[in-house]
Order: sequence, then C-alpha cells, then structure tokens
Amino acid sequence: MKVAVVTDSNSGITQAQAKELGIFVLPMPFMIDGKDYFEDISLTQKEFYERLEDGSDISTSQPSPQAVTGLWDEILKEYDEIVHIPMSSGLSGSCQTALMLQEDYQGKVEVVNNQRISVTQRQSALDARTMAAEGKTAAQIREYLEATKFDSSIYIMLDTLKYLKKGGRITPAAAALGTLLRLKPVLQIQGEKLDAFAKARTIKQAKNIMMTAMAHDMEQRFGDGTGKTIHLFIAHTQNEAAALELREELKAMFPETGEIHIDPLSLSVSCHIGPGALAIACAKALR
Repeated sequence: MKVAVVTDSNSGITQAQAKELGIFVLPMPFMIDGKDYFEDISLTQKEFYERLEDGSDISTSQPSPQAVTGLWDEILKEYDEIVHIPMSSGLSGSCQTALMLQEDYQGKVEVVNNQRISVTQRQSALDARTMAAEGKTAAQIREYLEATKFDSSIYIMLDTLKYLKKGGRITPAAAALGTLLRLKPVLQIQGEKLDAFAKARTIKQAKNIMMTAMAHDMEQRFGDGTGKTIHLFIAHTQNEAAALELREELKAMFPETGEIHIDPLSLSVSCHIGPGALAIACAKALR
C-alpha cells in the first residue's frame, strides 16, 4: 500500500522542501488588487509583505475544486491512497471543500480535519509521512491525526493592531487606543479559532506571557514539562532575528527538548496580523 501525504502551503512547507520531504503541497491562492496569486508559485514572502505594507487590497481564498482534484488525480497515478491535511476548518472553508470532494474517490482519499495551521500543520504532515512509511493506511493515519488534534498549542504576539483593524477583527477605536498605549496583544490558537489571550505593554512582557503559557500547556495539558516528548516551534512574520533570539531563550527554558524549528508564519494568518509578529507553538510527538 503506497500512501501519499498532501497538505497546503499554510503548513509553511515550500515547494522545494516538499520535493525533499516527499510531500505534496497545494499552493494557497490570494487576490491582490484584483489579481490572483499563488503562495510560493507566483507570490513570495517578500512580495507579499511589500504589497501588504504598501496598502494593497489583499484577500485570502481557498484552492479551487479543480486544483484539488487535479492534484489528487495526478498523485493517484502513482499512489494507492492519499492523506490530505488542509489548514484548520475554523480558519478556512478549504477543509470542508476537500471533505466534500473526497466522496467521489471511493475511500482512496482521506481528508484530515485536525484543526492545525502553520508549524503544527507541518508537523501533522511529517507525522503522516512517518506513519505511511510504517505501513499505516490513509484511514488509520487520518484517525490518529484527528484523535490527537488538540495535542497542540500556538501563542502569537502582534507588533501592530493595524491589520486586525483593517480586517474588521477589532474596532477602529480599540485599535487607536491599543496603538496609543503601545499594547502588544497575545493571541492563541487552540483548536479551530484565533482568539485573544492577553495584552502586554512591551515585547519582553509579551514573550514572557507566551513562554509561561506554553510551559503551562506542556505540563498541565500534555503531561510533559520537560519537552522530551513535545515538539517546540517558533513562527514569525518578517521577524527572523527575534525568532532566533527566542529560540535560545526556549532552549534554556526547556533544555531537554529537541530541535526547535523556525518558520515564517502562514500568509493566510499573516495578512490579518501584519509583520513583526512572533509565535511559539508546540505539538505532542508521534506516539
């Protein structure tokens, strides 16, 4: 049984990395000033942030049904089954679309609704690849990933409220007050939603809030305060120097954890929070 793993570019896996990993990545579409672009195909991270900062009208979309089934059909010429891991169903309709489309594939495609995004979605794809190599079927892989969907956590510190205001996520008055007070809001993703978590006055305070929250989740929710059985990650939006510095702080805090992977945050999330953001995430290791 040959099982292929498919995810989308919200996982942070580039097209080049996908080839190295043996994973298939569906590019997410964006509309910028009325023109269609595809992440990592016709739209780079650098170009995205340039357009975001110059005030371009940017909206996210989901892959067309033709793009999804076209990729599946091509893969099934070589593979027996597919495990498809889209971004969280709470943040996009792409998961629901894929679930509907799989019905025409007589069990050859299993769509995973495990509510992950960015670095945690990437880890799901890597775990699926490991299980496929171990001989698990697509259905078995989907069942495991969905059963463990809440075994992850993400906290995100914002540098600006401008883009939350622009997207209608907060009122202009709240954005103006937050900017005046120089607040650094901390958001969280626990399952399917992006929610407010805390407010900080400084970057240092925001980082401490995230690190304390992550330590609590690891010990209380996942039963491992050391990080031995937990993957730690950092994601950022045009903030690599701060991400590298944060990695050293996390290594000191959790010396028994393994490599702490760093990735740019998914563009589908970045368009709502803007540049300068920093995130800490974790996911329990494959059992």
